[in-house]
Amino acid sequence: MDTPPAAKRLPASRTHHGDTVTDEYAWLADREDPDTVAYLKAENEHTEAATAHLAGLREQIFDEIKRRTQETDLSVPVRKRGWWYYVRTEEGKQYPIHCRLAAEPADQPGGFADTPPEIDGVPDGERVMLDENQVAGGSDFFALGTLEVSPDGRLVAYSTDFEGNERFTLRVKDLQTGETLDDEVPDTFYSSAWAADSRTLFYLTVDKQWRPYRVWRHRVGTPATDDVLVYEEPDERFWVGVDTTRSEAYLLVEIHSKVTSEVRQIPTDRPDSEPVTILPRRQGVEYSVEHRGEDFLVLHNAHGPNFQLDAVPVVDPAGTPRVLIGHRDDTRLLDVDAFADRLVAYFRRDGLTGLRVLPDGGDAYEIEFPEPLYSVAPGANPEYDTRLFRLSYTSLVTPRSVYDYDPANGELVLRKQEPVLGGYEPAEYEQHREWATAPDGTRVPISLVCRAGTPRDGSNPCLLYGYGSYEASMDPWFAISRLSLLDRGFVFAVAHVRGGGEMGRHWYEDGKFGNKKNTFTDFVACARHLVSEGWTSVPRLVARGGSAGGLLMGAVANLAPDAFGAIVAEVPFVDPLNSILDPSLPLTVIEWEEWGNPLEDPEVYAYMKSYSPYENVEPKAYPPILVATSLNDTRVLYHEPAKWVARLRAAAEGGPFLLKTEMGAGHGGPSGRYDAWREQAFILAWIIDVATG
Repeated sequence: MDTPPAAKRLPASRTHHGDTVTDEYAWLADREDPDTVAYLKAENEHTEAATAHLAGLREQIFDEIKRRTQETDLSVPVRKRGWWYYVRTEEGKQYPIHCRLAAEPADQPGGFADTPPEIDGVPDGERVMLDENQVAGGSDFFALGTLEVSPDGRLVAYSTDFEGNERFTLRVKDLQTGETLDDEVPDTFYSSAWAADSRTLFYLTVDKQWRPYRVWRHRVGTPATDDVLVYEEPDERFWVGVDTTRSEAYLLVEIHSKVTSEVRQIPTDRPDSEPVTILPRRQGVEYSVEHRGEDFLVLHNAHGPNFQLDAVPVVDPAGTPRVLIGHRDDTRLLDVDAFADRLVAYFRRDGLTGLRVLPDGGDAYEIEFPEPLYSVAPGANPEYDTRLFRLSYTSLVTPRSVYDYDPANGELVLRKQEPVLGGYEPAEYEQHREWATAPDGTRVPISLVCRAGTPRDGSNPCLLYGYGSYEASMDPWFAISRLSLLDRGFVFAVAHVRGGGEMGRHWYEDGKFGNKKNTFTDFVACARHLVSEGWTSVPRLVARGGSAGGLLMGAVANLAPDAFGAIVAEVPFVDPLNSILDPSLPLTVIEWEEWGNPLEDPEVYAYMKSYSPYENVEPKAYPPILVATSLNDTRVLYHEPAKWVARLRAAAEGGPFLLKTEMGAGHGGPSGRYDAWREQAFILAWIIDVATG
C-alpha cells in the first residue's frame, strides 16, 4: 500500500439557491456500502505503510508517556454526606475504578470531617462502586455516560456505551449488596439525577438526530416500559439536560439552544410534580439557575453580553431581582457555585480565568494566583454546607493541581498535584504570552511553552494548536504527552482565535455566523507571528486542531498553505455546508444558530460555501496533512474527512495526505487510556518527523 488508494468517483449533485454543485465522493456517506468500508480500510493500510518508518519513534513516545505517568494512582477524595468518593487507576488497566470510603463524624458543617483522608494503596473499608474494567470486559470500546449515587447512598445509576455512538444503556446497582438490579433502560443520553426519595431517577433520551429532547422519570424496581415522560422539547433548535441544585432542593430541567435558554424546576421531595418554568424563554437570552435559601440565582445575559448574576424569589421568579454581580464589559461571568454561607463566581478576564468569593456578611474578593498564565476552575464541590471550597489549577508548566480553599483564612491547601515521574522540573520550562495582529487590526493572544533558554532564531520546530468555535476557550493546560515534544526542542503554542471565549463574549460573537472567517485569519496571523518573531520557521511549523478545530485546519490549508509545514486534523468538521444543509443529520438544526441556516438564507449558503474546506480545495501546493477520524462518530461523521482526503488527492498538489480511521470508536477516539496514549504517540511521531525530518 505504498500507493494511496484512489476513491471512485460517482457524481451526485445538490442544488440550492440556484447553485448546483457536483460531489463525486458523496457515496462515502453510506457506511453500509461494502465499498465504503473497503476504502477506509485501504486508507488505514496505506497510512500504516506510509508511517512504518516511525514505528520505533511511536513506541519510544508511548514508553515516555507511560514512564512519566503514575499508572497506579487515585484522585483526591470528595466528601458527600457520610462518604469520601474517589477514583483509582491501576497499572495495566485501561479504565478507572470508582470507590468510596466511610467518613469520620466530626464537629464541622455537615457533621463529618472535610479534610480528605490520605490514602495509600487500597485502604481498609474501601467499597468499590463500579470497576469500569470489569464492566468493559473485552470490548474494544467503552465509555461511561453517567454515574450518580442516590441521596441515601444506597444505589448508583450508571450507563454504558460499547460502540462510541453515545447511545447508553442505563442500569442501577445496589451498593450494599453489590447486585445490579433488573432495571435497564436502553438508548439513553449523558446525565441523570435522583429525587430525594432515592427511588426516583430522571434520565434523558435522544431523537433520530441524536438531540437529547426528552426527560423521563423511572421508579427503581419497575420496568422501563412504565417510565413516565416528564418533558419533551419539540423545537429542534433546543436540547435538554437534567441536574439537581447543590442544595438538592430542586431538580432542574435545563433547555438550551445556542442562543436561548429556559429552566424548569421540580422539587426533589415531590418528584411526581410537573416541571415549572422559572423564567420563560426569550429569543437571544441565555440563563442558568442555582438555588440558595429562598432564592434562585440566575446567571443571564439579558442586560449585557458578558452576563450578570441576579437573585430572584423562589415563590416569584418573575418578581424584581436583586443584582448580586452586575454586568462588566471586561469580565465574562461563567458560572456560580452556591453554598450555605457564600457564593463563588467563576469568571474570565484578560484571557485568564478567575474565582470571586462572595461571603455572607462580608466584602467580595478574588482569589489570587502567582503565575502570569494559568487556568483555574471550580473543582468537585458536591456538599452545600461545607467549610472548604475545592478548586483545580494548572498552567502550561504546572501539572494539574487540586486545592482546598478556606475562606475563613484565605489559605490554599494543595491536596494533590498530578505526578510526573522521572524528575520533571517546572523551572526547566518557560511560558510566554504573545500577541499577533489580525488583518483587521485585532490583537490575538497566543500562549506558548518551551524549554528554558530556547533560542528565537527560527530553528525550533513548533506545534500550533487552535479551536475557535462555540465560545470554547483553550485555556493553558499541562499535558504529560507534550513533554515528548518540548524535550525534543519543540515550542508548543495555542492560538486563542476569535470564535472561542478567551477574551469575553464579544470574542465568540466576532468568530461566528458572518464573522467566521475571522477564526481562520486569526490563526494564520498567529502562525506568521511565531515565524516573524523567530519562534519557528514555516517548514518547522505544524498546525493541529480537532472537531470544529478541524474545520479551522481545513480552512487555513486552503487559505494559506504556505504558512505551515504540516497540518494535523482530528475528527475534522471539513464538509460543513453539506452537513448543515441536511436537517436529518445529528445536531444540524441545533447548529443553525452557530453557523447560520444555508437552507433558507442564500447569503449564509454563499458564505459557508466560500470557506468550506471540502468545497475549496484548489490545484495548488498543500503541506503534508494527517487526518484522523472514527467510524462511529455521531458529532462529525466519518465521511467528512474521508471525502476531504479523497478530494485533496485528486485535486491538490503537495501532501502527502493521510487518513486514519478508528473502526470501533467515536468522537473522542480510543476509549482506554493505553489505547489513547498509543494514538497520541502515533500523531506526535508524525509531527516530529515532518517538523524535523
